[in-house]
Formats: sequence, structure tokens, C-alpha cells
Amino acid sequence: MGSLAAANGAGHASNGAGVADQALALENGIGNGHKAGVANRATSALQANGGSKVAKKISPKDKYWVAADEGEMAAAIADGGEDGRRPLLYRTFKVKGILLHPYRLLSLIRLVAIVLFFIWRVRHPYADGMWLWWISMVGDLWFGVTWLLNQVAKLNPVKRVPNLTLLEQQFDLPDGNSNLPCLDVFINTVDPINEPMIYTMNSIISILAADYPVDKHACYLSDDGGSIIHYDGLLETAKFAALWVPFCRKHSIEPRAPESYFSLNTRPYTGNAPQDFVNDRRHMCREYDEFKERLDALFTLIPKRSDVYNHAAAKEGAKATWMADGTQWPGTWIDPAENHKKGQHVGIVKVMLKHPSYEPELGLGASTNSPLDFSAVDVRLPMLVYISREKSPSCDHQKKAGAMNVQLRVSALLTNAPFIINFDGDHYVNNSKAFRAGICFMLDRREGDNTAFVQFPQRFDDVDPTDRYCNHNRVFFDATLLGLNGIQGPSYVGTGCMFRRVALYGVDPPRWRPDNVKIVDSSTKFGSSASFISSILPAADQERSIMSPPALEEPVMADLAHVMTCAYEDGTEWGREVGWVYNIATEDVVTGFRLHRNGWRSMYCRMEPDAFAGTAPINLTERLYQILRWSGGSLEMFFSRNCPLLAGRRLHPMQRIAYANMTAYPVSSVFLVFYLLFPVIWIFRGQFYIQKPFPTYVLYLVIVIALTELIGMVEIKWAGLTLLDWIRNEQFYIIGATAVYPTAVFHIVLKLFGLKGVSFKLTAKQVASSTSDKFAELYAVQWAPMLIPTMVVIAVNVCAIDASIGKAIVGGWSLMQMADAGLGLVFNAWILVLIYPFALGMIGRWSKRPYILFILFVIVFILIALVDIAIQAMRSGFVRFHFKSSGGATFPTSWGL
Repeated sequence: MGSLAAANGAGHASNGAGVADQALALENGIGNGHKAGVANRATSALQANGGSKVAKKISPKDKYWVAADEGEMAAAIADGGEDGRRPLLYRTFKVKGILLHPYRLLSLIRLVAIVLFFIWRVRHPYADGMWLWWISMVGDLWFGVTWLLNQVAKLNPVKRVPNLTLLEQQFDLPDGNSNLPCLDVFINTVDPINEPMIYTMNSIISILAADYPVDKHACYLSDDGGSIIHYDGLLETAKFAALWVPFCRKHSIEPRAPESYFSLNTRPYTGNAPQDFVNDRRHMCREYDEFKERLDALFTLIPKRSDVYNHAAAKEGAKATWMADGTQWPGTWIDPAENHKKGQHVGIVKVMLKHPSYEPELGLGASTNSPLDFSAVDVRLPMLVYISREKSPSCDHQKKAGAMNVQLRVSALLTNAPFIINFDGDHYVNNSKAFRAGICFMLDRREGDNTAFVQFPQRFDDVDPTDRYCNHNRVFFDATLLGLNGIQGPSYVGTGCMFRRVALYGVDPPRWRPDNVKIVDSSTKFGSSASFISSILPAADQERSIMSPPALEEPVMADLAHVMTCAYEDGTEWGREVGWVYNIATEDVVTGFRLHRNGWRSMYCRMEPDAFAGTAPINLTERLYQILRWSGGSLEMFFSRNCPLLAGRRLHPMQRIAYANMTAYPVSSVFLVFYLLFPVIWIFRGQFYIQKPFPTYVLYLVIVIALTELIGMVEIKWAGLTLLDWIRNEQFYIIGATAVYPTAVFHIVLKLFGLKGVSFKLTAKQVASSTSDKFAELYAVQWAPMLIPTMVVIAVNVCAIDASIGKAIVGGWSLMQMADAGLGLVFNAWILVLIYPFALGMIGRWSKRPYILFILFVIVFILIALVDIAIQAMRSGFVRFHFKSSGGATFPTSWGL
């Protein structure tokens, strides 16, 4: 039993980093000692291009990577920077040959084994059912091809590490100012209940406190629900940030999201005022507790305030929701009314924090009212803007993609930074230098001008220690994306990504753009706003380092209102060739693909500590809903105009292969479920073979599976993964393939026939729980129909094991038959091991003691085996029933053997 489906579990699950120590030293700004005292040309050139002596203490995680840009570095040192070219702002590393060559060789050997396997099967078309033989042949061919598509994208992994020290030397000025380019940061949220507001406000606080020139970055919150809770929450956040941000600067706090920072037990102190730290931290802790209380109080304060104003107004009709300044809230009201309800309200733009001055502003010293001494700290805060786009019941608002496109236009009229970073509402800046790291790739003279976006890995807090449902997805983020980094770059994964603004506008990269082509033509693809169109050309200047928002006078407010209207995008290219892509569940992947298709490249940036972090769904059902949305959206992309196979020549051939695999992978479930349910035939018919001679068939499978695991072990080494990461990846691939991928395939079939398809549920964010039950959601059982297929697979394989044991005991099998059955039982047991996390999730709180699941399995095995033995014995004549009649009923009176 079994097939290439089993052998490919690891390979398909990899549809998804350590750093060499010398790179870590550059990244963290340590060990970078330049020779001093000899002011000659060679030394200046060395400093200008990052040449330095680095203390080498290579960690086990990074020892398999070696610098691959020594020639480029030498050339940069030789030219001395005299031609005005930008310096090399990142280092490139590749896997050492001691691992890379065996990795490629094993992949080749496995490919040869698969080809020989198919040749053997074609020459031996023998089975107990030829229709099953044909299905298994097609399935194995699909698994072989998709494994190859997945594997070739990882044969040249590349790691690039930003040189933050050199960036500081080149762009930061002695007077405290900087020549770094401007940056706009987007955050998106919808519902303050399903997306807890404390997460969103922590994200904003961490952005305001980031180690980036305060007058060169701005934060835009898009509230797609138009909720006054978010608006008032921003007011409270701005007040708290006035204390928190200077505190972070004074004491070099990391991370700069207060919820995450105060959850840490210890952290090495790296600030410059250790004598003040203890008292300052204690005071800020109290301030943060009060801040959270004020946020929670908004849910009762706003209705009470509105009741007071409504009573004073004494007007009949709907009850309005009122702002603190005594004006009616233009967005969604607590008591919905016409033009003030979810999906129907005017556009709103509110500048919560104005753009700061260009010169540092020192704070006040300690006093009785404020014990915090900020007399030597710059207390300026970045610009903060609240946005809620216009909503109308007659318009399709295109969910998150539509909201971000409105952010794109509004920010263009206010700050128009050449670079953008987008976050989900539950993600925050974990490393205050993350923005600088992304800029290193954008400004590097090698590929910077042709780089559309820099993708950072997703990291998560509050995931259970064993990562039961593979939330970290490290095989994808630390292996697959490094492989793509060696081609045309990683795919866009929806959050924690820095974009070049003009790339989102659909402008071609310099390498594909003729010199005489205008960036902005006279077409209407951008819409009818003259102010917006005139902002496009300045946005292309990546070295523009002055952010000067216009005064919010009536003409500017009119322009802002215009670009937020529902009808603005009618007759334009927004959602197709401009901005984020519409009409698909995975707008992130498709948007990144469009940029790659246009000839842009992307970069992958991994830092220590991690650049960003967020929350993940640790509940089984919520996690499966998330996978369903991703897999359904992937198939939508494959069967749309954005199919990778239809892209032009600007898309790298290997990148095309990677995208094809990334979008078609759910189809594997059609064949995989067939194999996983095949043991049901053994239950009712006894031994039944897909392929004969069976021992040879199993031998090929063993070879292919063993090679898969060997390849995986090598991948673990160069990607810096753990064995648990790899196991969880395989397990959740099988769980996803049985629980949600079939639904995704059904969805695309409906869509292809012009029907509506399946509605994808948005993933509910994890709600903070008490310390005594930190992972309460992990043990909650939420019923959903998509759980049924995996439960059936478990039942079938458990019954198959018991039926085989029963038949072996009663049926008088030969030694060869028992050996064949034993090989099948290994397959059944392996499937149960892979689905083990799902089984844990189904027993709820009992899963806190995993041995209970083992006991349950043993009991079920014994009971089903006994029942099967009794049935087999009865059928074979070893058991005779004696009955006596009583009225209309017949009862057994004895059993005879």
C-alpha cells in the first residue's frame, strides 16, 4: 500500500534562517572596527563599502553559509566611491558546497528513482483492479511533477544581510539629522472586537518608536469599519506614545511594543542612563496599565457620552454617536443609521499627530508631575493619520486590497514617501532597526533600483511551544523563500513587506524601461485626481529625504475626499495593473506575482532579532480556515489571467516554476485523499493490491521516501531548522490536504462553472488569555464540516489496521501474505502519526495529557480487532450461534467454537 503521495509529503509541505556570524556583526553594529589613523584612499574606500574586520564566532545555525560577494566587495573598494556610486549596503551568502552539492545530488538521485519507478510501473501494469492502477499512475505522475517543481526552486538558496553600520555612516549626519529616504507605514484593521484593539495600538506604538528619522516616516491606520473606537483609541495612543517613545530612545528599549516588552522577564540593558532605568521602567509600566484601562473603558465611555449628547440635542430619530469635541462621528454609529452604518458612511481622514519639525526637540527634566527625565532626549513623534474610506452598499469594496489602495492614494497626497511598509493590525515592530534594514536593499547600487519589495519573515508570539499546527511555518520562511531569493526573489506574503511606491503604480523597472519612456502617461489608469497624478513623478525619486505634508486646507481635504470615494476607481486600472490586486482571496501573492511578471525583483531580509512579530491562530479550526483561504486563493490565481504559465518573458523561468507550484498545490489532495482512503478496500475485501509484484513496488516506495527524508535532513542543516520544524511541516501538510484542500478544489470547480464558490471566513485573531491558561484557544474544539474528511481518514486507517490483524489471526494467511499486510500496516501507522496533531485537537482539553490519546487509540484498536475477529470467525465457520425464539424475537443462547 502507499504511493508517491506518501513519499512526497515532505516535498509538498515545503511550499514555503540563520545568518553567517560576520553578517550578524554587521547587522547589529558590533565588531565593525575600521582602521584609524591612516587617512588614505584605500582606507576611505574600504569604509565606504563596508569592508571591516569582524570577530568570527560562528554559531551552529550559521556555519554552513559562506560569503559569495567577495569579488563585488573588492571591486567596490577598488573604485573608492569616487564615481559617486552608492555603496554596497548588504552582504550575500550562499550555502557551502559541503551541504549544497549533496543536497543537489540527492535531489537528482531521487528524480532518477522516480523515473525508474514509472518505467517499471508502465512495464508491469498488473493490479487487482486496473481502474485503481490507472488512478494511482496519474496520481503518482502528479506528485512526481509537483515535487520536482518545488525542489528546483530551492537548489540555489541565497541569504542577504543588511549592513546597518554602513547605512548609518553613509546617511546619518553628525548633527542628528539624516539623509535617509522617506517612508510611509500602512496598518489595516476592521473590527475592534475580532481584531483586539490592544494589538493594533501596540503595532502603532512600535512604529512611532522605530529607530528611523522621526521626520521621515509617517503612520497611516486604515479602519475599514469606520469605528469611533479606533479613532478614540488613536487619541489615547498618541498621548501614551508621548511618554513611551522618549523612554525607548533614552534606554534603547527592545522590542518597542509595550505589550511584548513588559511580557519579557529579563533583557540586557543597552541604554545610556542605567541609573534612571529602574524607576523609569516602573513608572512606564504603571502608565501602560492605565493606558490599557482607558482603551477598555472606551467601549462603555463612548455610548455614555453619546447618550448625554443625544439627550441634550433632544432630536427624534436615530441616536447619533458623538466625538469628544461635541460633533457627530461621520463613520459607523453604535446604533446604525442611514449613512452611518457598517458598509455605508463617508470617507474620513484625521491627522492625529502632525508632521514634526526638522530639528530635534529635547524634552523636559524630571518634576513632581512627571518623574521621567527627558531633558537629553528627542521627544518628537512621527506623523500619525487615521483613514476610513467611503463605503456604499452599491459598491464592491474589495476588502483589504481596496483599503490599501485608498491608503496608497491618501498617503500620496500627504507625505508621498517613495517607500511603503504594510502591516496587519496584529503585527508590530520587534526590531527597531527593521525599517533601516529594508532600506539597505532598496538603496544598494547592485539591484536596489530594480527591487520592488523587501519581504521579511513572519514570526509569531504566543504559539504553543511545540507549534502543534505549524504556525511558524519555518520550512517555508527559512528554506523555500531563501531558495526564491536566489532566483527573482521571494513572494509577497501579505504583511511585514517594504514596497517601492512606483512599482505598485505599475511602472516598469529601470532594466526594462527605455530611457525615453515617461513614468506617467496621459491615460486615465490612475483616475481623475490631478493632485494624485502629479505626485507620481516625485515618488519615483528614491533619494528624496524631505517629507513636507501640505496644510489641510479646504482644497487638500477635497482632494483627499475625492480619492477615497467608492466611484474613484471606476474605469481605471486600480486593482488590476495599479495597486493591490482585486477579486481574489490571496491578493498578496497575486500582487507580488504581478510585480515579478513586470520584471521587478524582490529581496528576502532576515534579521536578529526578528524584524516583526505578530499573533497567529492556535485553534485548530481557525488555523484550517486560514489554510482554506490561502489554498482557495492559490487555485483562483492559477485559473485566472494571473496564471504563472501565461506570464511574459520578464518572469524568470525558475520563478515561473515556483509560482506554478505555489498556486496548483491543492490539486494534490484529490490523489492524496484517494490513497489515504484506499485501506477501506482491505476492510471489506481483504488483501487488494494497487500494483503487482507488491514487494518490488514497496521497495521503490521505500527508496523514494528515504531519499525524501535525506533531502529534508540536509535542508534542515542549511536552513537552520529543527527536526520538529520539519515534522510539523509534514504533519500539517497531510492535515491540510485532507481537511481543506478538497474544499479549495471544490471551490475552484464551482468558480470555473460560473457559480459563486465557497465563502472564505476571515481568521479570528487570538485573544490574550490569562497567564494561568495561556493557550486556552489551543484546547477549544470548534466544530466545522471541514473536520469530517480528516476524521474519516483516521477512522479508515484505524479500522484497516484492526481488520488486517483480524484477518491474519482468523484467515490463515501465509507468511508472504502477512509480510505484505505488515507493509500496508506501516503505511497506515505512518498516516496516523502524521495526523496526530489533528487528533489531539479533536479531544480538546484532554490533549493537555497526550497519553490519553494513546490510551484511547489502544482501546479502540482492541475493540475493533475483537469485533473483526468475531466477524471473520463467524464467516469462516469457527463460530456457531444457537438461538431460541420468544414471541416475535430471536435471542442467542450460547456461543460454540
